[in-house]
Amino acid sequence: MTRKKRGSESIQSAGKISKSITRRDFINGVAIGTGGLMLQACGADKGPSALVTTQAPMPFSPPGIDQYYPPTLTGMRGSHKGSYEVAHALAWKGQKPAQYQTLDEHYDLVVVGAGMSGLAAAWYYREKMGPEARILILDNHDDFGGHAKRNEFHHDGRMVLSLGGAQNIENYTSYSQSSAALLNGLGLTKDVLDGIRENTPNDYAMGGNYDAQNSMALPGANGHVVRNGNWVKMLHGAEGYVEAIRGLPLAESEQDKLIDFVGGERDYLAELSLSEKYDYASSVSYNQFLVERVGLEEGTLPLFSAWLMVYKGLSGWNLSVLEAIVSGAAGLRAMGWLGGLVDSLSVQFSESLLDVRMFPDGNASIARMLVKQLIPAVAPNMKGVEDVAISRFNYQALDKADNNTRIRLNSTVVGVREKPDNKVHIDYVKEGEPLRISASHCVLACYNGLIPHLCPELPEAQKEALKYGVKVPFVYANVLLENGQAFSKLGTSMIQCPQDPFQIISTAPTMSVGGYQPPSKPEDPMAVFMMSSPISISQKGVKGRDLLRVGRHKIYATSFADYEKQIRDQLQATLGPLGFNQETDIKAITVNRISHGYAYQYLALDDPEWPEGKAPHEIGRAQFGRISIANSDSEARAFMDAAWDAAWRAVEEQTSHSPA
Repeated sequence: MTRKKRGSESIQSAGKISKSITRRDFINGVAIGTGGLMLQACGADKGPSALVTTQAPMPFSPPGIDQYYPPTLTGMRGSHKGSYEVAHALAWKGQKPAQYQTLDEHYDLVVVGAGMSGLAAAWYYREKMGPEARILILDNHDDFGGHAKRNEFHHDGRMVLSLGGAQNIENYTSYSQSSAALLNGLGLTKDVLDGIRENTPNDYAMGGNYDAQNSMALPGANGHVVRNGNWVKMLHGAEGYVEAIRGLPLAESEQDKLIDFVGGERDYLAELSLSEKYDYASSVSYNQFLVERVGLEEGTLPLFSAWLMVYKGLSGWNLSVLEAIVSGAAGLRAMGWLGGLVDSLSVQFSESLLDVRMFPDGNASIARMLVKQLIPAVAPNMKGVEDVAISRFNYQALDKADNNTRIRLNSTVVGVREKPDNKVHIDYVKEGEPLRISASHCVLACYNGLIPHLCPELPEAQKEALKYGVKVPFVYANVLLENGQAFSKLGTSMIQCPQDPFQIISTAPTMSVGGYQPPSKPEDPMAVFMMSSPISISQKGVKGRDLLRVGRHKIYATSFADYEKQIRDQLQATLGPLGFNQETDIKAITVNRISHGYAYQYLALDDPEWPEGKAPHEIGRAQFGRISIANSDSEARAFMDAAWDAAWRAVEEQTSHSPA
């Protein structure tokens, strides 16, 4: 499906291929489209490598203790104390200030939210209206970037980076014209992006290298049993899967069933026609298929859910067979589809999911490049892609009165309404002080669920549509270690932990990109990156949206002390046999609590297939006079380019179709 063309004076968006594969187009779209993606990946001429790491290791001193520099803060981050209380009072109790101090500030555009969509909205607006446009971006957090947060450690004179949220650039070749223009505008051309990919170490699994070794850790009789190998591939029947499965602490009968399933020797839907198989796979949960057709015990199912939990935020009980397979789960070979082609297709499809480009701090580097272009004074000596990872940002420069574009952090918006004088009034609370400003246009780049509380004048149908989706909660933790000796002995860069609180343990990004020099020797300090979905992996019979709400409340109810204990216990159980001692080896812990995370993507088992234009995200994003909505929720896709597409649309609405 291609998106309708949208005209623009400066940038046009067209030819975007949706990443949301529906039940109707799975057979043609996946079977044929994935092969096309793989042919492009194998046959494309990359041209000269765009190496972006030509600098020598750069000394880096930690910021002064009296200087405001959020990336170095440890403890509870993400939805940190002070970032959510005002919004919760508004959403849960309808409470907000009765009076506001009106500031003598009027802007051409006010953007609510300094995440990827909000920053992009400011960028697109400047591109169209010129650099003299007056723009203010408000955000409730103490740092910009939204989910694209940077975690920065300093130890023994070294800087160690990791990501605190959004991780990578995926499938950039399918970006819309407007999103591709933004990539290029940041200097992220095809050559540069391919250079980033080429500079990702071959042994770094989280960086999208499908051939990298990765371990599986399961609780055993005497502690965790860790088995090395390429488990991402072996769970699709790649070489070595039989021996690997035989090494797991499972009953032999369960191992036998796993070997049959993974190897694809049986067609578990043999009595069904091709169309009947499709209907079955569209309407039955993945875990139900594993239990009823494959015969696996429910205790074995987490083996296949670790990947799903961190990729989709839900287990196989809430995903159809098709959705799970599209997300990289095993099973395509076990349903008799497409004859011999399917033997390689399942592996190729999973590999295409991992075709990513990553910075050492994830997409925080992209947010930093956006901010640098919007407010040059924040990093006057920064060149661009080649030094974005190591450049110091001056947060004091974000909200200077002489900036044409300003970013005001720690500011929670509580009201947005259009007034008869062709202005939009924006009410917000900053450090307990109720304030009011005005703008000619406003873009709401916060998440959908909050918007009905900010704009109670919206039509009721639109407010109900905005409330429909529930964002996917996550917890990303980064742990600074004294050294990398235990991980070096492990011999892999990523561990799947399907029965632990954190489903993935990985080394922090090890690519030399943006001027960053990662740890290179076992003796160097290193960071461990850990990913967790708070959803119960064994919960079944509950709609996905309800589970996501439960997961969000679980995140808020879990203290930092509880997370710290989970982290220490899991690392000790996994790395302890390799000489790791959590009491002495852990130097710092940062927990990124992402309570409102990925955009909700419709679920085959829960959501109908709405006619075009009638889905909740389409109804919810309707322009409301001088107010437009831009976020990945409004595209129902949890990808960076979705946030950018939404930002482009919102700016087009306000500059081309806004009321006089």
